Amino acid sequence: MPATDALVLLGTALGVSAPTFGWVVAGLLLRRLGWLTEALISRVSLLAFRFGLPVMLFASAARVDYSAMGDAVYLLAGVLATLLTLAVAWVYSHLRGHPRALQGIFVQASFRSNLAIIGIALAVSAYGEQGLVLAAMPVALLTALYNVLAVWVLNTTLGIGASVGALLSGIARNPLIIGISAGVGLALSGLPVPAFVQPLGEGLSTFFLPLMLLCIGGAMQLSKLRNTGLIAWEATAWRLCVGPLLAVLLALALGVRDEPLGVLFLLISSPVAAASFVMVVAAKGDGVLAANIVVLTTLLSIVTVTLGFFLLTVFALVGHPG
Repeated sequence: MPATDALVLLGTALGVSAPTFGWVVAGLLLRRLGWLTEALISRVSLLAFRFGLPVMLFASAARVDYSAMGDAVYLLAGVLATLLTLAVAWVYSHLRGHPRALQGIFVQASFRSNLAIIGIALAVSAYGEQGLVLAAMPVALLTALYNVLAVWVLNTTLGIGASVGALLSGIARNPLIIGISAGVGLALSGLPVPAFVQPLGEGLSTFFLPLMLLCIGGAMQLSKLRNTGLIAWEATAWRLCVGPLLAVLLALALGVRDEPLGVLFLLISSPVAAASFVMVVAAKGDGVLAANIVVLTTLLSIVTVTLGFFLLTVFALVGHPG
């Protein structure tokens, strides 16, 4: 491939990642300047989680033609890739001799991406409204799966004692899942989708996604990286490199290509979700390790997502962003 063509494709990949991670870096800078406070971040995050993101995902899910989802195999690829990553990471952690109390933290980080915020933002940056539509169902399925697997992994290694009933209740009350489920229900009901749904979804994605990305950057605490150990770097490599690689290889084996593969990669290659830190702390695990992994993966994903999407574009495996 001529160098000029490679540079064009690299510029395309940067065009996908830079708008998303630029907001994260801006949030980090605004917090250091004192313009973003912890109280403001908490309020905005709560508003987005309970209202902005659910309504945005509802609007996207309501406009999907589920009877014509010929590329729905990418949903199966996402689920299988998550299970495969968990299994291989668990074996690796055992062979590495990680302390049992840290194995669950490592394994959770290996498969749990921030697909509901950073992943969706990347999908929108790459493919616009089509990216949001394609991301809606994987977000619903994988959000539920992530929560189930995280509770099981942490319960096994840390003994958090969460009951199955409490777990299912928490998933059923998750605002993101409620929003997507309502959108799917409307689409399958045969009722006409109100005319205001599309502009509402587009408006919310334009407003809430940058706001949430700012909050993610503002919530990062770089000072905690001073105590970063080797296991945090290993978990970061698994989240940003090994997990996405396994997902892409599995998706390709299942015949997934073009935009569905691009969206799946962007969702799976996102950094560790902040919810993983919350669950570790609630389980009385090593919160510093969990926080370090979140910060490291968020910072380094700027590079790995860009390079990964660049390679997929070079080999013409994903739909060209537009």
